[in-house]
Amino acid sequence: MRVLVTGGAGFIGSTLVDRLLADGHEVLAVDDFSSGGRANLASALENDRFHLRELDIRAPAMIELGAEWRPEVVCHLAAQISVRKSVADPVHDARVNVEGTASVLAAAREGGSRKVVFASSVAVYGRPPAIPVPGDAPADPRSPYAASKLSGETYLATFHALYGLQYTTLVLSNVYGPRQSPDGEAGVVAIFTDALINGVPTVLYGDGTQTRDYVYVEDVADGFVRACGGDGNGRRFNLGTGIQTTDRRLHSLIADAVGAQDKPGFAPPRPGDLPAMAVDPVPAYDGLSWQPATDLASGLRATVAWARESCRR
Repeated sequence: MRVLVTGGAGFIGSTLVDRLLADGHEVLAVDDFSSGGRANLASALENDRFHLRELDIRAPAMIELGAEWRPEVVCHLAAQISVRKSVADPVHDARVNVEGTASVLAAAREGGSRKVVFASSVAVYGRPPAIPVPGDAPADPRSPYAASKLSGETYLATFHALYGLQYTTLVLSNVYGPRQSPDGEAGVVAIFTDALINGVPTVLYGDGTQTRDYVYVEDVADGFVRACGGDGNGRRFNLGTGIQTTDRRLHSLIADAVGAQDKPGFAPPRPGDLPAMAVDPVPAYDGLSWQPATDLASGLRATVAWARESCRR
């Protein structure tokens, strides 16, 4: 199978690239390297079935690339992912996430692709009335980022109606694991891991009881691979564990994996932060034959081991 992965040099995208190559597929990664890194593709670049194109997904060349390479499936992960940046500059967010998604779908159509697998976000659920959030929960976007992701889901349905292009939407909970950067608005796992390894003070916002649903990056890549097949057409699935983990518990687990003192500082809650979030992944068990396989403690140990190795390079 020929698979095009947008955002292929990113944390999740590069993990998916490696998984697809390991499964014997031919892969083209597209990335403009605004956030992804070439180091993430070190292994893939040694594989003859891997191809890389440095390209902004909004460029006209994106559609030309689709027509030229003719992928069977497109996995669309490239995005502007910062909620705060989307609030500060909603126009840029829309240009990347709305215009960019339309460009990727046009490329898929021009290339005669069978299917697009789209990475959405729990942000589309807003402040859900019930947790864990079911995949068919009504959308309630509370940021331009969430609105742009929801727009992407609408574009998928529109291209299916117009051209018969199949799609599956995967709503990702808090993804963590090797290759996640601790810089900028990174995931809290990467931030805590980097700080505890380097002896830098850590901070919990609020009283530490805020919860999130943490899913390991290789499990997410597995979900994308399964969605590339014929299952799940026209559906939205949550990729998460359904398990709520408090910030305080997460810090303790990472400190234990690092072998550091478990003594975070505390700061006032940040405006807009949700008190709790977890998603219901059960429909994906049947719909995609997918389940999360990595428990949090094991995933954190693997993440810490990777971070230590990275520090030595």
